[in-house]
Amino acid sequence: MKLISTFLLIFILSSTLFAQNEKKQSNNKIGILISTFLGNESRNYYGNEAPDKLDTIWKIYLGEGVSPAYGKEKVWKGAGWTGQPLLVRENGELFLIQGAFDYNLKKINAQTGKIIWQYKFDDILKGTPSIWHNKNAKTQENEYIILQGSRSGYWNTLDDKYIPSFRAVSYATGKELWRLNVKKTDSYSRDVDGSALVLNDTAYLALENGIFTVFDPNPLHQEMLDGKKQPKVIQEIQYYTKKDIELHGSDLVPESSPTLLNNRIFTLSGTGRIYGYNLKTKQNDWEFYIGTDMNGSAPTTDDNCLLIPVEKQYMPGPGGVMKIDPSKPEGERIVWYYPTRNKKWYHWEGGIIGSVSCNDSYVDDNEKHFAVFLDVTGELTVVDHQSIDKKKMVLGPDSITKHPTPKLIAKVQIPGTISTPIMVKDKIIAGTDDGIFLYQLVQTKKNKYELKLLDKVGGLEIDATPIVWDGKVYIAVRDGYMYCFGNK
Repeated sequence: MKLISTFLLIFILSSTLFAQNEKKQSNNKIGILISTFLGNESRNYYGNEAPDKLDTIWKIYLGEGVSPAYGKEKVWKGAGWTGQPLLVRENGELFLIQGAFDYNLKKINAQTGKIIWQYKFDDILKGTPSIWHNKNAKTQENEYIILQGSRSGYWNTLDDKYIPSFRAVSYATGKELWRLNVKKTDSYSRDVDGSALVLNDTAYLALENGIFTVFDPNPLHQEMLDGKKQPKVIQEIQYYTKKDIELHGSDLVPESSPTLLNNRIFTLSGTGRIYGYNLKTKQNDWEFYIGTDMNGSAPTTDDNCLLIPVEKQYMPGPGGVMKIDPSKPEGERIVWYYPTRNKKWYHWEGGIIGSVSCNDSYVDDNEKHFAVFLDVTGELTVVDHQSIDKKKMVLGPDSITKHPTPKLIAKVQIPGTISTPIMVKDKIIAGTDDGIFLYQLVQTKKNKYELKLLDKVGGLEIDATPIVWDGKVYIAVRDGYMYCFGNK
């Protein structure tokens, strides 16, 4: 009798502890603050508040890894393009999700810089992850899922049958949930640099093999593909043509993160094409050809347009920034074009390699809507993206067609970069090849502005994109470290 009572007591205590643990896990409050590259599905949010200074609050060593570059082995340190961290609030604490050149995806305490967990890929991580809340998850491990791409694998060859350079990792545990094979195509790349767009329970991303892939990211719905268990692929659409192969060879690479605008998903491609995927018909029903390479991603604006970063490549005219209105007929889509200088910088000829930022997430309709961008020559430029300079017309990428150009607000020369500057209210933060710069856009008189330098930290080579939160800047650097800057 005593023995039965003891067992009964143990059972009751165990059940109580289990119930308490389950309740504790279910009460684990998580809020996703920055969920993907450039913040959201519109690619136009960078954090809530920028600092006034760039004091170093903490820095941590991210590590280094070997990966080929231009036919040679290269040691890569820290993190690079696009390399923007995600931000999650968990039980009142802030955590960063950062991909790095040491092959590892990392969860980092944003207050202290302490690394919580790491997951290792087969190669360096260049792109920014996306995090998805799986509301139908059966376990805590599957509830918040990080989708991250990498280069194709240091030991792999382009002809290998299986190159899983896109993967899902559990936010809770840092454990792998699935791998997706980036199949061989006419493209020279099987990397994944773009950040997936996840709407409800479906993910969308053009991989660097030139295939726009629609898939189910839920680990419970995996299927056997190519002899391996992989996420369920719903649809695949080729994002290049035979003519593109004739003009570009195997350079058919989409590196852009897709953008949602008015029930279409827009993707920029290295073939010079912008594709629009209709969410209702589940088909591409919109396309626009520019001809030159586009590496960056396109933010949406409050007037339902896209800001397109244009590299100078494959076309005789200048690179720059193009604002397009997808609702207009093809011959009327270009709202304006802002050309940048043609100047060779490393292996680039000019234009914008990163993306354009805008302040549309931070202003009311009666305030001015600014766009900011930084070309490879180091011209940091601010324009009023809703106003046209009526006295001026400029040549476009084809060097034949003339277009309107926006009103120039302010411009300053700093070092060159492929990083994306961000604009949060009236503050602009720009990472360059020789340091990070903090500016304030100051109105000096009616319709006149200047860029006031608040602070800078020199000597840092930066390709990645920063975020800000509560007066702090988080950014990964090519010296191997991740930094937290702010008002000390």
